[in-house]
Amino acid sequence: MKVKDILRQYGLIISYEFFPPKRPEDERIFWETVERLSYWNPDFVSVTYGAGGSTHDKSLEIAAKLRKIGYNVVAHLTCVSSTKEKIKETLNILKSKNIENILALRGDIPNDPSFKFPEDGFRYAYQLVEFIHKNNGFCVGVAGYPEGHPEAPSLEKDVEYLKLKVEKGADFVVTQLFFKNEYYFNFLELAGSKGIHVPIIPGILPITSYNQIVRFTQLCGATIPKELMEIVERFKDSPEDLRKAGIEYTVKQCAELLEKGVRFLHFYTLNRSPATETILRELNIAPQRH
Repeated sequence: MKVKDILRQYGLIISYEFFPPKRPEDERIFWETVERLSYWNPDFVSVTYGAGGSTHDKSLEIAAKLRKIGYNVVAHLTCVSSTKEKIKETLNILKSKNIENILALRGDIPNDPSFKFPEDGFRYAYQLVEFIHKNNGFCVGVAGYPEGHPEAPSLEKDVEYLKLKVEKGADFVVTQLFFKNEYYFNFLELAGSKGIHVPIIPGILPITSYNQIVRFTQLCGATIPKELMEIVERFKDSPEDLRKAGIEYTVKQCAELLEKGVRFLHFYTLNRSPATETILRELNIAPQRH
């Protein structure tokens, strides 16, 4: 089922992001995570695609397996290091596996001074969106950045770029993680003022450790609000207490989103189930929602 049709359904939409496991032990944990989180009947799941397509084959394998066992799958696809021919080949494989949804991303530019974009490729995500939209009949999602993309000169300019992606065929938006709901609601308002009217799904990262918060804020440029910083400072030397307080913070964040009428929650699971399970139970999310 296409995500754009799923999002039109009545009730709360729950989805998860997974990444392809690298080692046999990781794969065992991955499928255990999928099984445990299946209790909530996710409306769709997404599978990431490593930087520069580094996990290409494994991403396709995992996406195909998830689709085969009944999940609505969103396959991430980056264009930064790929030719049009390679992208077309990947799209054909996805189509053959009955995967109808793509999250179209530029991807991170390699940290290599000699890197050059492929001549027969794309520099920007909007070009990839247009290519997919014109050629393959997929439902296309794109990324949104409530605090602005790290490379964008301003949030307003970044939202204007998001509008271009929507104009080229994007059907929905999944946001980067954020720790303060004000950023998400401001982003929604700004997007609406620019004429963006596709669904914008909030991306939620369950907070579980000090190192995790530091790593993700550095990677994504997300701001740590005062309330969360106080939790981090108070419990940084007590991992279990920080985990409990971090999950409680995420529960409050999700509860506020739901109270204010948000119908979508997309969880960055990091291929682990306990934190997301706890959050869903604390929120009293029912397995049957539609």
